[in-house]
Amino acid sequence: MDSPNPPRIFSSARRCQALLRARQRQSSNLSAARYLLEDAISDIEDRLDFTRTTPERSLVIGDPTGSLSRALQGHGEVFDMPPGMIDEERPLPHQELDLLVHLFGFATINDLPGALLHSRAALRAGGMLIASFPGAGSLQSLRSIMLAADGERPAPRIHPLIDNSAAASLLQRAGFTRQVVDSHVITVRYSSLRTLVADLRDQGLASVLRRPGPPLDRAAMARAETAFRDLADDQGKVTEKFEMLTLTAWKS
Repeated sequence: MDSPNPPRIFSSARRCQALLRARQRQSSNLSAARYLLEDAISDIEDRLDFTRTTPERSLVIGDPTGSLSRALQGHGEVFDMPPGMIDEERPLPHQELDLLVHLFGFATINDLPGALLHSRAALRAGGMLIASFPGAGSLQSLRSIMLAADGERPAPRIHPLIDNSAAASLLQRAGFTRQVVDSHVITVRYSSLRTLVADLRDQGLASVLRRPGPPLDRAAMARAETAFRDLADDQGKVTEKFEMLTLTAWKS
């Protein structure tokens, strides 16, 4: 790892709780938002088809639906670790992998350089890592709404996010000899702030900051709702963007 004591930005306990709650919401509510997950899975399947990857031993981390694991089962042995069931800052429970897929979790890991080292160590020579998560261009509307809600004393509410160049540098430092980092934007229009927040919770993207800001009181919520309306278009909807980063890397 690059540092014996990486900054503790995120709470491991809150992160685990958020991921487990998202898993429960996905399993108990067919209408739960899953558009980011579905996009990531479709994108990863396209990448595997394009590279003609047929892994004999795969590990999928973070897919509560199990759909990606089922798609890979025709190729060989597949291990599936649901969200919140693994500590990526420790050695992975499965080794000698041809393919390691990580969905969303890398966005909220304190020691991401260490997690990437563990990922590389779990791969066989020639093995591939694919990781997908929201990047630095995400949630700009929500950020401005929260700033308006807090007024003159902004509080930490939304996670710091990684951009393309930082992700590429981290992969290189972790020892991956080939790496590709790219991104695409998903645009979603919301008719209410409540729906936006619910969608984030459904997909395991609720705040897991170690030292979050205080809960919004009634006055702050009123300011947030006003800021939401101020951003709305002539149809009463606010556009939110998610910049999805995809990290693809190989172990030599």
